[in-house]
Amino acid sequence: MEGLPTRIQLVEVAPRDGLQVEARALDTETKLDLLTRLADAGHTVIETTSFVSPKAVPQLADAEDLLRALKRRAGVRYPVLVPNERGLERALSVGVDEIAVFASASESYSHKNLNRSRADALAGYTPVVRRAKDARLRVRGYLSMVIADPWDGPTAAATVVDCCRQLIDMGCDDLSLGDTSGVGTAAEVDTLLTALAEGGVERTRVAMHFHDTYGQALTNVLAAMRRGITTFDASTGGIGGSPFARMAGGNLATEDLLWLCRGSGIATGVDLDRIVETSHWLGEELAHELPAHTARALRDRAPER
Repeated sequence: MEGLPTRIQLVEVAPRDGLQVEARALDTETKLDLLTRLADAGHTVIETTSFVSPKAVPQLADAEDLLRALKRRAGVRYPVLVPNERGLERALSVGVDEIAVFASASESYSHKNLNRSRADALAGYTPVVRRAKDARLRVRGYLSMVIADPWDGPTAAATVVDCCRQLIDMGCDDLSLGDTSGVGTAAEVDTLLTALAEGGVERTRVAMHFHDTYGQALTNVLAAMRRGITTFDASTGGIGGSPFARMAGGNLATEDLLWLCRGSGIATGVDLDRIVETSHWLGEELAHELPAHTARALRDRAPER
């Protein structure tokens, strides 16, 4: 298909973004098994956990234990989310080498998720990122609600550009831009990426993070690919969402993205069959069927190709 890349980078987010909203909390050994399965499938970037308060996200309360027990695979990056300097201290204590910080392009979601205004949240990350860079850590900047916010309505592209510039200026190596409520369409994605390019945000720094609330995730991926984006967050089984925006659907499913790439001749380095196996296993561990279309289709009938 014209305008598509020959290869993309996947960032697997099921172990953090996926598990954080699940009713059943997996034990540490099961999470380690999940991380091993994902690496075995060929993932080279796996978002591992979050050092947020265990009271806020009890599903990830074992972050230190998980990192201490993790046998890091050569060639695989294991970023973790940190909300503040205390979270960074906890992450550094167990030897992480890559972190992510999380901000919102909308005011309402910033208050709901971070208990701070957008400006205060961004300002608060400056010392976190500075200290992380001093420790030679790679830093990713998440920015949520980049298309629209359920409470504030459409997010101005200029606001997204400004937030991205601030994250880059404070030292973030790359950005993950999230359509957190999953309302975005291809035209809106195209408009946003045009604004980012005109605002001087290099496309090589940008990853897209789509939710499939309205069934638009893969369509939005194609729109982003045609604008030169080659890094995408995805979650095995399509699990995930936000504890603070319950109307959001699940994340773009890794296996659905892999099916698209297989049919489009786009290399990923990730094995679809192994991810489907992991998706089925994970559904059993979480005690419910996962929303990914491809895993269900390949379970219920033989593939057509």
